[in-house]
Amino acid sequence: MSEKAELKVGDQTFELPIIEGTENEKAIDISKLRASSGLITIDPGFKNTGSTTSAITFLNGEQGILRYRGYAIEDLAEKASFLEVTYLLIYGELPNKEQYNKFTQEITHHTLIHEDIKNILDGFPSNSHPMGVLSSLVSSLTAFYPESLDPNRSSDEVDLSIKRLIAKMPTMAAWAYKNEIGHPANYPDNSLDYCSNFLKMMFAVPSAEYEVDPVIANALDKLLILHADHEQNCSTSTVRVVGSSHASLYASISAGISALWGPLHGGANQAVIEMLEAIKADGGDVAKYMAKAKDKNDPFRLMGFGHRVYKNFDPRAKIIKKAADDVLDKLGINDPILEIAKGLEEVALKDDYFVERKLYPNVDFYSGIIYRAIGIPTSMFTVMFALGRLPGWIAQWKEMRANNEPIGRPRQVYTGSNLTSFKSLDQR
Repeated sequence: MSEKAELKVGDQTFELPIIEGTENEKAIDISKLRASSGLITIDPGFKNTGSTTSAITFLNGEQGILRYRGYAIEDLAEKASFLEVTYLLIYGELPNKEQYNKFTQEITHHTLIHEDIKNILDGFPSNSHPMGVLSSLVSSLTAFYPESLDPNRSSDEVDLSIKRLIAKMPTMAAWAYKNEIGHPANYPDNSLDYCSNFLKMMFAVPSAEYEVDPVIANALDKLLILHADHEQNCSTSTVRVVGSSHASLYASISAGISALWGPLHGGANQAVIEMLEAIKADGGDVAKYMAKAKDKNDPFRLMGFGHRVYKNFDPRAKIIKKAADDVLDKLGINDPILEIAKGLEEVALKDDYFVERKLYPNVDFYSGIIYRAIGIPTSMFTVMFALGRLPGWIAQWKEMRANNEPIGRPRQVYTGSNLTSFKSLDQR
């Protein structure tokens, strides 16, 4: 007999099914609660509410576990490429060699974007935030591919939209950056791999040779893998809710980009660099700021340490720390900001206060260091996050549509005025 929970309200008792996931996670199913009792639940921020069942990502914050389709993030980051992980997330399994070659060829085929998109890009002032530009450019794809608006498209047509978006996202992201700095946009170089192509579009300038550093390209590939999906977070939930209205893939992903833009979601690595710059401006005394972080009466907060989901450690941080070390060693950068970061890291990994509270450097700490080291400005950090998160968003949108999930429609408890008599303008 299936396990059930009981909810007692007054002299009434309501039975609620308990469902269990493949990793023994349990949830009380309240989908029929309102129909049977007239009651709803209140859960601000949906912190205790499962909006769906999903076979894509498993996250256990208490034990520091992150898996995509059953594969440990540690194995994927060490042994797979970003496009392999992209295929895994979207199609449910790792590709064999033939599938991978076909997939990468199709992605390469669609990297160019319509020249008229340049007219849209030219309409943005040079001080426009790249995230706003990127969201707009992704949404504009619905105009260039109007067939994507049809909610009843065949699976092959949906697949084409998916591959177009994966291919064009680096081009649009790089163009958003070029717009910000007032430089001419670079076209894709399809002789390069996914990350190398993006780096060249970002940093190549006219009349100058640009050669992609493989250490940097490898570090970026790992960063994108680590950000590829993270269960039902704010932007992912946004993509699923928007998609539940049968909005197109491009419109849904554009909405996800906007959700990620918020500083409480995608801006954590930018906050790390801003904190480091503030410490530098105050003299660069690491010991002083570590003491401030320990003082509960001090408003200073150490950014990039600990995680709201991972209560043990962020499994992604161990992986990206090595990539950060490789990048810094290869580039030999003499940057006081990065020296401060190394000092904070050293103290946090040894100091009992931080060790006991598991306030280890997280993925945002190291990703911010890498981006700064390779010359990506803080305004582009969230764009890099979006580039990595794209396959997860697509996988979640695709799963939601395949499951024929109902339109997202949360309830509320009304706390406004009761029925009020209307008075005409003269009576008010």
